[in-house]
Parts: sequence; structure tokens; C-alpha cells
Amino acid sequence: MTTIEDASRQRPRAAGVLTRIPGTLAVVGVLLVVGIVGQGLWSPTPAQTWWQDVAYGLPALEDGRWWTPVTGTFFVVSPAAYIPTLLAFAGMGLLEWRRGTRVALLSFGIGQLVAVLVTCAFLAVASLSAWPWADRLAGVLDVGPSGGAVACIAACCALLPSPWRQRLWVVVFGYAAISVLFLGTLADVEHAVAVLFALAVTRSFRIERATLRDRRLLAFAISLALGAVQVISLLVPTDGPFGPTQALDGPWIDVLVDVVVIGFVTNGLRLGRRWAWVLTVLVALLNIVTSALLVLVLAVDPGVQLDGDDAHHVVATSVLWLAFLVYLAATRSAFRSRRRRALGAVKGRRAADPPTLDEVRETIRSDGGGTLSWMATWDGMEYLRTTTGVVPFQKHLGVAIVLADPLGPEGGIPGSVAEFVAAAERDALVPCFFSAGTRTLDAVPPSWRSLVIADDTIVDLPGLAFTGKPWSHVRTALNRADREQVTFRMTSLADETWGVRQQLRAISESWVGDKDLPEMRFTLGTLREAEDPEVRLALAVSAVGDVEGFLSWLPVYGPGGEHRGWTLDLMRRRDGGFGPVMEFLIGSSARTFAEEGAQIMSLSGAPLAHEVGDDEGQIARLLGQLAGVLEPVYGFTSLHRFKQKFNPRYEPIHLLYRDEGDLARIGPALVRAFLPDATLRQYAAAGIDMIRRD
Repeated sequence: MTTIEDASRQRPRAAGVLTRIPGTLAVVGVLLVVGIVGQGLWSPTPAQTWWQDVAYGLPALEDGRWWTPVTGTFFVVSPAAYIPTLLAFAGMGLLEWRRGTRVALLSFGIGQLVAVLVTCAFLAVASLSAWPWADRLAGVLDVGPSGGAVACIAACCALLPSPWRQRLWVVVFGYAAISVLFLGTLADVEHAVAVLFALAVTRSFRIERATLRDRRLLAFAISLALGAVQVISLLVPTDGPFGPTQALDGPWIDVLVDVVVIGFVTNGLRLGRRWAWVLTVLVALLNIVTSALLVLVLAVDPGVQLDGDDAHHVVATSVLWLAFLVYLAATRSAFRSRRRRALGAVKGRRAADPPTLDEVRETIRSDGGGTLSWMATWDGMEYLRTTTGVVPFQKHLGVAIVLADPLGPEGGIPGSVAEFVAAAERDALVPCFFSAGTRTLDAVPPSWRSLVIADDTIVDLPGLAFTGKPWSHVRTALNRADREQVTFRMTSLADETWGVRQQLRAISESWVGDKDLPEMRFTLGTLREAEDPEVRLALAVSAVGDVEGFLSWLPVYGPGGEHRGWTLDLMRRRDGGFGPVMEFLIGSSARTFAEEGAQIMSLSGAPLAHEVGDDEGQIARLLGQLAGVLEPVYGFTSLHRFKQKFNPRYEPIHLLYRDEGDLARIGPALVRAFLPDATLRQYAAAGIDMIRRD
């Protein structure tokens, strides 16, 4: 419920918005005043006796009424037209908000004049050719500011960052083209001229700058729009440049074939499949050739009898197919993806064989890595060999999720990032980097988005001493362990007896059995990963030989094989056992690692436990909702607070993705990565309704 305090805060905020768009408010105010004075708010303007003195169009200019492009701007043709006209000024308001009053007023004023005058010039020339549509429009008068308003809307495309800029331009182009081809009013022609004017001024549409993924996405959207336009144009009457058509009367068979083919190829275009591109090109050529033959027949023998609606519909839609064909030809290199091809293959050649697990391990040992790099050796990972290193990733629901930073020399990270992104996009996968460090953040393209999803909690070991109040929890746990004769042992799973291993499995299975979901994976290991000889186990053993709890530690390597430290993975304790067992185990491990000469001890980052700000976008809210669902099961937030007892320093861990358009696929893919073994029933019971089957 909105409180009085909330309302009082909103009033100054609304006033601040209004003070930043005075030009837009002034134009809207003039329109309303003119509507009242001229009675256009309640009666049609063409019915007024002074209509011809203010309306613009080719007849007005031919009769010497040169002032009409200005006067006609501030009238609206009918009372009902005021609603869409005033709504269209939202584009001018946004342009003024972002670029200033001067730019907005110039865009509106010049755009309106250009739209009116260029349209009149076009009709003056076109009507000389006995074109019925042009001849009819050449005698029409009109009023309204829609040309300038559309110019402002089109200019707003330049305000958006890539790739949204190109996407909005396609929408604006589509609106203008479809309106002219199927409605064909004087206002529609003016709108098309206004769009072209804004494009020429802003020069913000560069299809060659669009990413591989966006070229495919635009082809996907255009093909769907083409199918929808063809169906709608059969259901409603049209009256465009190529003649009128009646509702429910047209080339149903031709449209049905086109729609079936479009339905078959659209997803293939989105995935960049070559076969889909070839089939779409063939359909486009068929439509264009059919239209060209109709025009040729009519040109050779104007008296030939053809079904008028069929001919008009075919010619109109073929113009759209021609524009689509030009786009497909310009972006043909984006459609070379083939199913089940090894990631990284180019133009039909085999990709370099992916590195083996032993090679990945040796890369980490020789070149070093981050605190999470050893997780790249776990089951379920795939690898892309790049010219500068190795990129570990998993594929889920069409998303290629890189775990942590690319492996290899630090200087090779930008090259590995670029090659992985290119390979993923080429094979129609959504690339993203999960749990990436600042080096990868610096390497992704500047247009990418980033979100801090966790904090790596790192304890510096040189000079470590458990003194002072901040370490009281650890000292208390160590002292109590001495009194209760709980001992610490750093070991490995293979070095332990069968009895100890059975205790560890029983503790782990008991922990998993209490959960409604299976063990999480991806950045969280299990006892299977702890079997790795390079993974160490920290055990807390009671006086009678019972294992009270255990930790597993992953190695952290630096360049040249330097063993820099260890990363915490598994944390398990026996129910009803030694209370402060985790504080005891982590404190004892830290002391052991420090004595061995290690530099750091990472307590890792609790997944999804980072506190995100309100300004971090939709993916932050999505991850927050996921964390809320999983918190009762896995306790990430309480785990994050527990790690603060060890006075760590924090390094941010990022999720890196291209833009908001990928979020709908990244969210479910991350859930699948963390819970690959969960059933649909378990997902539903936990309230996670975003998962689809692979």
C-alpha cells in the first residue's frame, strides 16, 4: 500500500520529469489548445469550413498555400485520432529527456516538414505515370503531427545500446513498410519518409556491426512477421500501392505454402542452420519471381484477366520478401551452423580435438589458475581448445556456461574468451561465464553485462595467528577440541581405511537424505570429486574413532607449478556430534596450510548468496528468487555468514552475459547445471517452474 510518505516522495520525482521535457509538453499543449479553439477535440476537422486553408498535401502546394505544412501540423483529423497522436509524443519526450530540448524540437520540426514535403514531391512524380494509387493520394489533404512524432520515435533507436538499437530499427522499418504496402494512406507514406529521414540523420543502423547471434535473431523475427503479415492481409481488407483487396479473398494456397515453410524454418534460422537459410532464400525467390511474372504479363497485355485480389496481394508481399532476401544475402555468413558439430569447428572442418582431462590438469599445474579452476576437472565438463588455452564449460538448454576463468597463461584469457564466444554463437549456443573473475570481466566485449553473484572469501595465510577478538570463535573451537580429545588429521580419501570411508559416506548420505532436492553440482562437489588424489581431506576424529566432520580442499596452482593454496569444497558434519566442528576443521586446516608455506586459503563463495543491489537488473532478481527457493534446502545465506567468522578478504565473482535478451535461457540453464539429477517432480515441489527438458 502506498503511504503518505511514498506519495510525497513521488510528487517531486514526477515534477522533476516534467521539467526535463518542456519542449514536448509545449507541443502537446499547443495541439490541445488548437483542438479546443478549432473544435477538433469533438468534431472532425475536415468538416470545418476552413479545412482547405490549413490542411497540407500536394493540392495545397499546387494552389500556392505554402504555409500549410506548418499550420496543418497542429491540427488532428478526428477526435478519436487524438489518443494515438498524443501517445506517439512519448518518443519525443524520451528523445528530449536523453538528448535535450533543442535536439527534440529540431527532430520533430524538421522531421515533420521533411515527411510532408518529400511525400508531396514523391506523389507529384509518381502520379505522372498513371499509377492509380499515387494519383489518388496526389489529390488528398491531411493534417496532423505524426510525421514529426514518428521521426522522434525513430531517432530514439539511436539512444539504445547495441544490440537493442538494431532490433528496434527492424521493428520501426517493419511498421513503416507494412503500413505503406497494405494500408497505403498519405500518413503512412509520411511515416515511411520520416523513418528514412531519422535513419539518414542518426546513421545508427549498421547491420554489419550486428553480432552473429543478432543476425540470426533478426532473421527469425522477420520470418515470423512475414508469415503473420501474409495471414492478416488475407483476413482484413487492404488498399496499398498495388491495389485493394477484400477480406477473406486472396491467394490462400500461396499464403498457406509460405506459412508452412516459415513455420518449418524459423527455429532453424534462429539456430543459424544452413538448410533453413537455403530454403528461405528459395521461398523468397519463388515469391519474387511469381510477382515479376504477374507484372510482366500485365505490362505485355493490360487487358488480360487476373484475379485482382490475388495479384495485388502477391505483388505487395513480394516487396517484403525482396527486402528479406536482401537481408539474408547480406548476412549469409551467419547461417553456417550444423547440428551436433564439435564446438569450434569452422566451415565444415573438424575442430581441434578437445583436450583430455590429463591435459586440462597439466594446464592448471603449469599455468596456474583461480581458486575455482580445479573444478574444471570434474565430471560433466566439456573443453574448447583455443589458440591460447582451454575453456571449460557445460551445455544446458542451449546455453554454454563457462565455469570460472579460461585456463592457460593470464595473457591468453582475452583470446580464449573471444574464440569461445565466436564458437558458441556460431553453433547457436548462448555464451555466458559463471563464477568468473575480474580478468575475464576485463576480457569480454564492452557491450556485455556483468553481475556480481558471490564473493570469494580468501584468508591470507602468511603470518596467520588466531589472536584478538575477531578469532575468538576459532580459538574457542580449538580449545574445546583439546578438552574433548577431538583430533585433526589432514589426509586424502584413498589413504583412509575402509571404515573411515564408510563413515564419510554415511555422513554425506545423511546430509543429502534430509534434502528435498539431490546434491547440487557444477560449483559444488561430492565425495566422488573428493576421490581425486590431489584433493585433500580434513578430518575431525573423536577419542573413540568416530568422524565428527570433514572438509575437502581443492588445490590452487600458480604459474610454473607453484602450489599457492587450497579451496574449500565439501563441508559435512555428523548429526549430534562435536558442536563447533567446522570452526575447528577450518582453523586447523588454515594452520596446517600456513605451516606448509601456502599463500591463501579460499573458503569459496556461497552460490547465489551475494546481496545484489536494486539496480543490478532482471538476472539479479531471477537469481534472488532461485536463492530464496533453495535457501531452506541448502542454507547458502547462513553459510555465507558462517565464513565471515574467519575474517576473509573478498574478491567479486561475476556472471557475464551478452544482454538481457539471454536471461530467459540463462536462468533455467543455471538451475539445470546446479541440479542436473533433479526430477520434474522435485523441481515442482521446490517451486522452480522454469526448467524444461533438454
